[in-house]
Amino acid sequence: MVTMFQRRTTGSVVCPSCGSLVGVRDESCYTCGRANPGLWGFGPLLKQLGNDMGFVPMVIGTCAILYLVSLLLSGSAIRMDGLMSLLAPSTPVLFLLGASGAVPVFGFGRWWTVLSAGWLHAGLLHIAFNMYYVRMFGPATAEVIGPARTVIIYTVAGVTGFALSSFAGAYLTWIPIPMLRGAGFTVGASAPIFGLLGALLHYSRNTSSFMKQQVMSFIIPFFIFGLIMPGVDNYAHAGGFAGGYLMSAFLNPMTRERGDHMIVAAVCLAATALSIAASILTGLSLFR
Repeated sequence: MVTMFQRRTTGSVVCPSCGSLVGVRDESCYTCGRANPGLWGFGPLLKQLGNDMGFVPMVIGTCAILYLVSLLLSGSAIRMDGLMSLLAPSTPVLFLLGASGAVPVFGFGRWWTVLSAGWLHAGLLHIAFNMYYVRMFGPATAEVIGPARTVIIYTVAGVTGFALSSFAGAYLTWIPIPMLRGAGFTVGASAPIFGLLGALLHYSRNTSSFMKQQVMSFIIPFFIFGLIMPGVDNYAHAGGFAGGYLMSAFLNPMTRERGDHMIVAAVCLAATALSIAASILTGLSLFR
């Protein structure tokens, strides 16, 4: 178990660009010329994290832990005032852990919460539905686009979704339709989930008409539901969808997933963890 997480200094690995065997310490690939194809000995570790740890268990496990932590911290302030607010953590606790929206981003300057908000949830049904859709769309995205690129898309979609929602909540409150005013506070994995749908739609555009029909059969009802159901953050959904679609186009899922995608994915996860830590550290000072 320990050796699994150690840096390799001997042996051969597969070049992430062309698939040829190279030494873990080779300065360049003899076939395609890629520099440091063994990723300085960390290539096997990054590949194992991408394939073995699993995107879906990582998301579900992390969200579940953070939800339980939010309930424990809420204590007697847990809300039970409605079906969608069943076992809902208190707003101050969600703020502390990294909720996003107009108030945290523009009111308190907590811009990094666009990274953390997608891992928090505002109720039992909220997290249950979101994790169900992560379980549904996550494996499909990882299979056709690659696990590392899926992590990148998931992270970027969360950022674009919550950034758009926060902007709308700060500057579009004059719109008479409540569902189109943005959010003062917002959390949930639905923004990055819409990013997965956007990525799948982009991938299916020139590959599979059947997949495109399947994806659209979810996208259209989801957006309609958001327009008629109070409390849905439609800007987060729209921003997440756009972020996922554009990031898929940028990463070009028709090409082979590379080692540097794994590095960027690891950076995305590290940045997300840091954003939650920053929220807690700065939030504690506000509550003193």
